[in-house]
Amino acid sequence: MTTTTETGIKIPIDLLPNDGRFGSGPSKVRPEQVASLDLVSGTYLGTSHRQKTVKSQVGRLREGLRALFELPDGYEVVLGLGGATAFWEVAVFGLIRERAQMLSFGEFGSKFAKAASIAPHLGDVDIRKSDPGSAPVFAPATGIDTYGSPHNETSTGVAINPRRAPGADADALFLFDATSGAAGLPVDAGSYDVYYFSPQKGFASDGGLWAALMSPAALERARSIKESGRYIPAFLDLVTAIDNSVKDQTYNTPALATIWLMAEQTDWFLANGGLSWSTARSARSARNLYDWAEASSYATPFVEDEALRSNVIGTIDFDDSIDAAQVAKTLRANGVVDTEPYRKLGRNQLRIAMFPAIDPDDVRALTRCIDFVVDQMR
Repeated sequence: MTTTTETGIKIPIDLLPNDGRFGSGPSKVRPEQVASLDLVSGTYLGTSHRQKTVKSQVGRLREGLRALFELPDGYEVVLGLGGATAFWEVAVFGLIRERAQMLSFGEFGSKFAKAASIAPHLGDVDIRKSDPGSAPVFAPATGIDTYGSPHNETSTGVAINPRRAPGADADALFLFDATSGAAGLPVDAGSYDVYYFSPQKGFASDGGLWAALMSPAALERARSIKESGRYIPAFLDLVTAIDNSVKDQTYNTPALATIWLMAEQTDWFLANGGLSWSTARSARSARNLYDWAEASSYATPFVEDEALRSNVIGTIDFDDSIDAAQVAKTLRANGVVDTEPYRKLGRNQLRIAMFPAIDPDDVRALTRCIDFVVDQMR
């Protein structure tokens, strides 16, 4: 059997992945998560977020994240609304004391750097940039009280190893945006003060929420800044988010389905072996994708440095003789969706998500589909 497409290219059924969702966000949501939500929809959805029914699920999520990331004593799991985009502003108001140094090597890093740069109450931001496909490094300097970087750039498929930079001031904080890296890339709690992310990628949930794993130093910084009298909008008040989180609630009404789906995904990770298991699953998917691209006559990994290639977002360049946009269109018509590249990057490539929810065998099947489509196009 074959499937019919608008482009006239039919991919044989036996080549197709079991699940054709490879989007870089929102990601594939496992059917088991959705089924579990349906079982409690009559008693959980549509109930007060200040009552036990919902607070117990917020607590379940917070405890799950604590266990997954093996947080040391004194660290807190803090939740708030708005996603990582909102957390950039939260950090600008509530974590950066005076001066920050930011790594910018894609959309996420550049937007956080811009948010800090235009804040009238902060000093000049030291922005360290590199070309897409590469990554800069921190250059510690006296007077820098906050260092910020993405863990993984969703736009380019570049991932770095989060770590504190030697030579930084003793009280400097290190913040890592893990929106697309959390659960799919290794990280050690001792390497950061704040590790923050949204649910719609590695945790296979919907958006609208941010989670921040905060060290004692970060918690203290947030309180000292608030006590200084700095103006902080109520929605972006980090101390308010901390105080509500320890009560297993959020300051504003959250999307209950988002919390449930994220908690389910976290429990799934823990039941199978925790962070080592989920990161290994993404690593297998990455090997399937990059090994194929390295062996291909028409495709190659966009990120040349293997040490910087992301295990959760793979960007694959195509030879100029192959129209990657047409490949993506044909894949979509066959039910294999969201492989299009990041629009602002403007490259002839595909972008493939490899979050833990995505089966590594489906990534292998995707590469077979691409080969079939390209062969037919030729």
